[in-house]
Amino acid sequence: MGLFNEKKVTAIIAGREVMLSSGRLARQANGSVELRCGNAVLLATAVMSKSPREGIDFFPLMIDFNEKMYANGKIPGGFFKRENRPSTWATLTARLIDRPIRPCFPSGFHHDVQVVITTLSYDPMVSLEGLAIVAASAALAVSDIPFHGPVGAVSVGCIGGQLVVNPTEEAMLESTLNIVVAGTRDAILMVEAAALEVSESLISEAISLAHEAIKETVALQLELAAAVAKPKADMVFAQADAALVSRVSDYLSDTIETKMRTGNKQEIDAFLSQLEKDALRALAGDDAELAKAVKPVFAKLKKDKIRKTIIKQRLRPDGRALDEIRPIEGSVGLLPSAHGSALFTRGETQSLSVVTLGTSVDEQIEDGLSESSRKAYYFHYNFPSFSVGEVGQFRTGRRELGHGALAERSIRAILPSPEVFPYTIRLVSEILESNGSSSMASVCAGTMSLMDCGVPITAPASGIAMGLLIDGSDYAILSDIQGLEDHYGDMDFKVAGTEKGITALQLDIKVSGLSTAILTEALAQAKVGRLHILNCILAVIAAPRGVVSPNAPKIEHIMIDPEKVGLIIGPGGKMIRKIEEESGASVTVSDDTAGQVCISAVNQDSLDIAKRMILGLAKNVEPGEQYEGRVTKIMAFGAFIEVLPGKEGLMHISTMTNSRLASVDEVLRVGQILSVRVREIDGQNRINLVPVTLLDA
Repeated sequence: MGLFNEKKVTAIIAGREVMLSSGRLARQANGSVELRCGNAVLLATAVMSKSPREGIDFFPLMIDFNEKMYANGKIPGGFFKRENRPSTWATLTARLIDRPIRPCFPSGFHHDVQVVITTLSYDPMVSLEGLAIVAASAALAVSDIPFHGPVGAVSVGCIGGQLVVNPTEEAMLESTLNIVVAGTRDAILMVEAAALEVSESLISEAISLAHEAIKETVALQLELAAAVAKPKADMVFAQADAALVSRVSDYLSDTIETKMRTGNKQEIDAFLSQLEKDALRALAGDDAELAKAVKPVFAKLKKDKIRKTIIKQRLRPDGRALDEIRPIEGSVGLLPSAHGSALFTRGETQSLSVVTLGTSVDEQIEDGLSESSRKAYYFHYNFPSFSVGEVGQFRTGRRELGHGALAERSIRAILPSPEVFPYTIRLVSEILESNGSSSMASVCAGTMSLMDCGVPITAPASGIAMGLLIDGSDYAILSDIQGLEDHYGDMDFKVAGTEKGITALQLDIKVSGLSTAILTEALAQAKVGRLHILNCILAVIAAPRGVVSPNAPKIEHIMIDPEKVGLIIGPGGKMIRKIEEESGASVTVSDDTAGQVCISAVNQDSLDIAKRMILGLAKNVEPGEQYEGRVTKIMAFGAFIEVLPGKEGLMHISTMTNSRLASVDEVLRVGQILSVRVREIDGQNRINLVPVTLLDA
């Protein structure tokens, strides 16, 4: 028998072989799985602390996704030449894994659990997001860690009008839908999607198709777990004392149900905070240990009562109907120096969106496992602590990156093509108030600021966050959820799109799963709310302004003969520097062979000067043609005259007048402009000029 007791299972999923193995790598982890698909290799490990964390009421789960540059034969950039902080994509992938995995742990489980997914080998033809979820779930499934899985995941694209499970990365470039779906054998847990204005019915169909493939990935994990046959650790989860539960319940009575119906966020927070203080004083007095026991019981009963009020009585904490949207206010053009700005307020959630236009030098360079790429559009989301009335540090964490990525996807589908609008676009959402769905408020504010800037978007977009509370067969779907409903609810379902269709979607479930029937109903209700919000946006600004903001740079792309690119650049960049110095514009030449030149300037005059110089350089001087030339140098035998930028010809002294001249200075001076004609271009490409009209001596 060898050193390793390795177990392997394989299955063909969506036409590709997926292999899971355990027992060879990272054997000291509680659970470890190697996943292979094509040339892609992922290592997933799961580790649990020896004892639970004391004094906490949450599950301390950590998910890390590690990109290793060697996986694609690359050496990291930078001075230290080693992987440093995770890329944005790696951070977002870790969040994607966390969302369907987290609900599958038992209630009251307070051990630290860390799941690490490491890319050992990269295959550009294999999409890693869904496989990373499968690998993480498999590592937990083969471990002794309590886990109500397995969780499967696949991606779905719509290519040529046909839904395809786990398409290649290359094929996904042609897809109108990019959706990752995760779930158990029985229900959906998570959905993440970007789309090009697709219908709700197509989304539902894609999720249903994905679930069938998810069952196959779950079956593969169960086969591996059975082969490994590692029993789950015996755990005793904290249970509240029944007598204490009864005492707290009697004290609360129906106080929450009757008093929490019409308050705003601050009023509700103040009411619940005071209620907790009163309960602790009445039930525990000065007994610190008893107060410590009362707190979690109070929190659970508070949650149960709020949920029951919504589900059974169809009453929301702020008095709204289940499908009612909070009041909306919007305005544009707030910031005089910005290129575009808008303020969107929905209830107690407020986003200030600012758009800035730049040139190709402002594109964001992304370097990861795949080939380096450049982004001409990016969205930054900021969530300062003052937006929820708290003290805190300014930081960009997983939440900020995740919300920004969702808003970025939501708007990407409505942006004009680079051929129509050759700008780099940066959108920033400053969340000034937050009480539910700040990412969707960012989509609404972002759309408005783009129109205020004069960006010719193809259609305005809006977004809405939906919620769900479910109790057995009874449930309530909520439109435009606020923070309390998100916190105590079972679903956070964000949908963004235009009047035509969906552009982005994000679904997270906190319970064991969601049926496709409820999901379809939520999509239909979301569409009604989304269109209502869209109409509110259009009442503020109905269409993009006819011209780009005067504060924005002027940009134009021109095409020249690729063979002339060298003339534009000049020896050591001499000519391009001359163009920029004389015009005040910035000039960028594409690094391919297309011959595209980008000119940007603070005003149109500057751009026009640079454009004229570039076109002049790219243009051929023709015999017999007339030009307005500028004298650049005077010699004893004649004058050199620039007829086009960078192109000079010689006018001999003998051709200037009918009479003999003693010196060229008698008729010309440096800088003088005159009309000239090309008499000939000799065999050495020297240009010989004559005046259109003889000069006066």
